[in-house]
Amino acid sequence: MSPGLPDLAGAPAEDVLSWALREYGSGIAIVTAFQAEGMVLIDMAHRIRSDVRVITVDTGRLPQETYALIDQVRGRYGITVEVVFPDATQVEAMVARHGVDLFRRDVALRKLCCHVRKVLPLERALGGLGAWITGVRRGQTAERAGAVEVGPDPQRPGIVKVAPLADWTAERVWEYALEHRVPANELYERGFTSIGCAPCTRAIEPGEDERAGRWWWEDGDSKECGIHAATPDERFEAEVASLLHAAR
Repeated sequence: MSPGLPDLAGAPAEDVLSWALREYGSGIAIVTAFQAEGMVLIDMAHRIRSDVRVITVDTGRLPQETYALIDQVRGRYGITVEVVFPDATQVEAMVARHGVDLFRRDVALRKLCCHVRKVLPLERALGGLGAWITGVRRGQTAERAGAVEVGPDPQRPGIVKVAPLADWTAERVWEYALEHRVPANELYERGFTSIGCAPCTRAIEPGEDERAGRWWWEDGDSKECGIHAATPDERFEAEVASLLHAAR
């Protein structure tokens, strides 16, 4: 348990959300790409506080089905979705240097694309917040196995990370979604189990891991964009530093 924070390990997701929304008020937001977990959190939080803040990052490469779901969320819950975009100058510099589909060439360039289009916009959006709510589950990846319900964000000092569904299984997520008629991305009906940018996401094959459809051309088991876990990569760090310098 972190100093000053309650020990909510194993607590019901509704209790974790209730505490977080009460503790941080307007200084907390659900950050979601509108996957099943994020949709469950929106539905659950809306039952607790109808004016819950919802933030999403539009990378500029999202599937049309995701945009349609965002509009559905606005209509169903009456929520103003706060959409954050990547810095246009940084995107232009990256594309000019490496091309539009740089992510297919190697892992370092894929991480660079994720960093510019997802991580940096998110960090801007989190500025001024005391905490953020995420749909991360421990069973999703090895990097997320240590996720806690409430704790300091290990990648962003000074902000608390809240993961009410940390101990949930995928089956439990869908049970809640079906019971409460929570809207879902249409891509799930086509075999997708993890949905990100359109060119970096595919449906999975029978027997594959639920995140196998993310960056499927890469070797290795790490399926992270850098928001929830960052792994050392000297070339990636050098590319980021060079790109941000060029984009000034």
